[in-house]
Amino acid sequence: MTYTVNDRPATAPRVQPPAIAGTATSAADHRSTADLVKLAAEQISTLVRDELKLAQVELAQKGKRAGMGVGMFGGAGLVALYGVGAVLAAVIIALAAVIPAWLSALLVGVVLLAVAGVLALLGKSQVSKAGSPVPQDAVASVKADIDTITHSVKNGGHR
Repeated sequence: MTYTVNDRPATAPRVQPPAIAGTATSAADHRSTADLVKLAAEQISTLVRDELKLAQVELAQKGKRAGMGVGMFGGAGLVALYGVGAVLAAVIIALAAVIPAWLSALLVGVVLLAVAGVLALLGKSQVSKAGSPVPQDAVASVKADIDTITHSVKNGGHR
């Protein structure tokens, strides 16, 4: 039986205790050790696949947010480059001839640098919202699975 990320059970399936003498037995009580080992291997395989899918979804969401922030940083760099070009043009015009043209070039350069500053702050905000690159939900789920399996093994298959 396989589950998708959205309909996967919150915890591992519960192991039924063996039937008490004198009570009705089910088909599961007559399974061989090999059948039980095969069943456990299938369940663990399904569990691992589901955990990997969960980690993949979580990383994709974080990557998208981080990508948006990095794109904004790139935009800020491009606008800052234009700002530096405009400031350099202002310096060149100011040195070439002392006329009011340099003042307008300087004003354009300052405005472009201000836009770059705003984009950089927005990009930083997006990157910090992305959080840690570690898929925390998947890690917590794996830890819970390990605890469940460890508890089950310590109790001899009984919960």
